[in-house]
This record gives sequence, structure tokens and C-alpha cells, in this order.
Amino acid sequence: MVQLTLPKNSKITTGKTWPKPEGATNVRKFQIYRWNPDDGRNPRVDTYFLDMDACGPMVLDALIKIKNEIDPTLTFRRSCREGICGSCAMMIDGINTLACIYGLDEIKGDVKIYPLPHMPVVKDLIPDLTHFYAQHASIMPWLETKTNRPAKEWRQSIEDRKKLDGLYECVMCASCSTSCPSYWWNGDRYLGPAALLHAYRWIIDSRDEATGERLDDLEDPFKLYRCHTIMNCAKTCPKGLNPAKAIGEIKKMMVERIV
Repeated sequence: MVQLTLPKNSKITTGKTWPKPEGATNVRKFQIYRWNPDDGRNPRVDTYFLDMDACGPMVLDALIKIKNEIDPTLTFRRSCREGICGSCAMMIDGINTLACIYGLDEIKGDVKIYPLPHMPVVKDLIPDLTHFYAQHASIMPWLETKTNRPAKEWRQSIEDRKKLDGLYECVMCASCSTSCPSYWWNGDRYLGPAALLHAYRWIIDSRDEATGERLDDLEDPFKLYRCHTIMNCAKTCPKGLNPAKAIGEIKKMMVERIV
């Protein structure tokens, strides 16, 4: 069962129920996780009602409408509204995804919204991604070269460029890592699906000249090998990527360099 990382010595309680919109005939119920570290209260679930005839089609549209018209204290991240920035990742109807591209018509019954699981919460629907970003930085997410810089650009064949498809599209939303049981249990040492997908993106890049060093750094009982191919990462990725496949390719390269 997916669980949230709650503040110490606290439990989720029933929060405030806001009134239904007057005169609305197409009303939908939203149950949203709330927690403010400054008020000393337990986390709670507040209930809101929206007139769906006056609301956009995406979950993010509903959140913005609630914040603008009902409860300005509701806190969440958002930016591009096009599934590009990864800011609005949260758990919606039990699925880690991006609120901006997840349609309300995909949800049956009440809409239940929580922050990404197994991460400390900063406030309401905002997870603390400090450790997640540090893990990403640790895999050297840049082109590492040793030869002299070319006069114009590092060239790459069309075939080699195609190898990056399904890797570079990751928007670092953390939906995959926070859906991975191995990451829940070993998140301090296991890099997780997102970081390892990015690691493979640079390992497989024909222009990179640090493949050996990258593989050496991942040769660790926890950094790479805690993946048990459960496939939660591929199932939940809002961009349709397959981090488990990338992790499997890294493991294969590890074996081939030994043989």
C-alpha cells in the first residue's frame, strides 16, 4: 500500500468541508491533502465541490479554480501546463502523474489528490525534492569529453541520435521514483528510476567519453542493483518512458565489460 511521509508523531485527520456552489447542477467532489508546517496541526484532507460546467478539463484546472475562487491557501507547484516542466507531479486517484495533463474524465467518482508518496512534504501538495535532485546531479548529467573541443559542434550520426529517444524526454517529475518500492526502502542509497534513466542517457550518448567512469560509479550494491524490475516506474510515467528498460541496459553493460 502506498503511504505518505507524514510529519513526526502525526496522522491524517478529516479537515474542512467547503460549501457546494449555488445553482450548480454538475458538481464534483474533491478531497485534497493539506498540511501547513507553521500551524502546528496534523495533516488533514479538506473537501471541496466544483461546478464542472465552469471548470477546465484537467486536474490542474480544478486546483487552480479552487485556489482562485474558494481557498487561496491551497499550495501546489505548477508552471508550463503542458507536461514539459514536471512541476505539478502529485498522486491523483492513487496514481503518480502530472496534474496538467491528467484529465478529470479519467477519474471515476470523487477526485482524491495527495502529494507524491514517500517524500517529505514542504506544504500541502509540494514534496521536498532536494535529495531527488542531488541524486540526479550525482550521475553527471552533462556531456563529458576528453578530446579537444571541435571548432563548431560535436557531431553525431542519425543512428546514434535515435538511441537517445525514450531517454531525453524525461521531465524529472519524480513520479517514477516515488512509485518504486525499492526507492521507498533504500532511497538514501538507491538512485531510483529517474536518476538511472538519465545516467543511461549519457552512457549511451556516442559523443560522451566517460562511459567507463560512469559505469564505475554505478558499480555499487545499492546505487543500481536495488532495482527488481517491478515496472511501477514504466506504468506511472506520464511521458510514457520506460526507466526499467534503461536500468536493464546498464546492468547488461556491466556484465559485458566483465566478460
